[in-house]
Amino acid sequence: MLYQLLILALPLLTSPYIARVIGAEGLGRYSYSYSIANYFVLFSMLGIQNYGSRVIAQTRDDHNELNRSFSNLLAIHVAVSILCLACYMLYFMMVKTDRILVLIQGAYVLSALFDISWFYFGLEEFKITVIQSTAVKIANAICIFTLVKDADDLWKYCALMAVGLLLGQMVLWVPLCKFVHMVRPCIHEVKKHIKPLFILFVPVVAISLYKCMDKIMLGVISSKEQLGFYENAERIINVPVSLIAAFGLVLLPRMSNLIKNENRSIAGKYISVSMRYVMCLAIAFAFGMAGVGQVFAPVFWGGGFRQSGVLIMYLASTIPFLGFANVIRTQYLIPEEKDREYLISVIMGAVVNLGINWTLIPSLGAVGAAVGTIAAEITVCVIQTFFVRKKLNVGTYLKESIPFLGIGSLMFSAVYCVGQLGESLQTLLLQVASGIIVYAVGCCIYFYIKRDAMFMRMFQIGKRRQGKIKL
Repeated sequence: MLYQLLILALPLLTSPYIARVIGAEGLGRYSYSYSIANYFVLFSMLGIQNYGSRVIAQTRDDHNELNRSFSNLLAIHVAVSILCLACYMLYFMMVKTDRILVLIQGAYVLSALFDISWFYFGLEEFKITVIQSTAVKIANAICIFTLVKDADDLWKYCALMAVGLLLGQMVLWVPLCKFVHMVRPCIHEVKKHIKPLFILFVPVVAISLYKCMDKIMLGVISSKEQLGFYENAERIINVPVSLIAAFGLVLLPRMSNLIKNENRSIAGKYISVSMRYVMCLAIAFAFGMAGVGQVFAPVFWGGGFRQSGVLIMYLASTIPFLGFANVIRTQYLIPEEKDREYLISVIMGAVVNLGINWTLIPSLGAVGAAVGTIAAEITVCVIQTFFVRKKLNVGTYLKESIPFLGIGSLMFSAVYCVGQLGESLQTLLLQVASGIIVYAVGCCIYFYIKRDAMFMRMFQIGKRRQGKIKL
């Protein structure tokens, strides 16, 4: 969670400053150049984030096999990354607008070459990625406040973001020799990784069609200003999404290792517990962010970004679907090597998203893009759920989520009513406090009535500690 939050939190902390200094149009220009560069990064990664983590988790108990697997995967990754970097340079030579931003984003494309976070995830060495990246991210945020002073400094902001990503990936190589040793890649073994890499790469591209393509379409079909509104709203939504995704990142290698060793009963328990608490969090974030959206946007970014508040309310509805699908994907489909089912679901999501975007963006702008994203996430979740309906207790998962929807609705009502007091920091803080109290109390009552094992364990620990304090 810390690693994922770090990637998003520091840019989020700087966003009120950047929104006021650079403005919606400048932010839209940056987002457009970043979205284009992101496609080259996606091709550089070639599905290795999920596949590499799975392979490393499956081979980590045999050091020699681990060395071979890492070396062969790295050989593919380096070759593809160099090719993508060369293609990006050709793109730079052809582009006519914002050439300086496009050139600077080359550092972001280069960062993909050094990205070996998948290796540490496979070993479940998450602490290393957090510690090594923290200093770089904090220094990057300090530089933004120090060096970016007005709209003319847009290129500096772009450079700091791109170079910060590059340095963050490079530092991960420092402790690598403690865990693995490079061996000469074997052509035969390299070939066996190519097909599954491509299979898991297609879903990554499909997901990007409704994560990045909507921004590109907004920049082309609508305006950079609308893109700026959408960029800020999505950045806020990505914070709770990254927290939920952390469950999947942590449990994917664990589940892969359990399944490799035929421990499916333990894996099933992990899925059940994860789904309950992921949905508890997801529904809290969804109703909470929808409730504060219209106050948060003008307070956080300024009055010129009120439309971002409306977009936050729209996009917040995707969080429960993202959470449900994340558990199914990272704890069942990918560890069980059900890549075909995963592929079908995200391709259908991409098709739905593109169709709605082409229809609605010309008339509705950023709102049209938000509707397309909502439809895509629902489509992906429904299809993945359909594929696992006979293997997992889907009905139980859905039934256990209903009480959280009721508690979330109460929280939304309280938060939204408080928001009618006006657009101010005090109102926003009061909204957050009231939402936390209503949802936390509601969930505690529910877990106590249901005698939830984890909650009761924590409750008993709390009672024992309170007793010791009194003594």
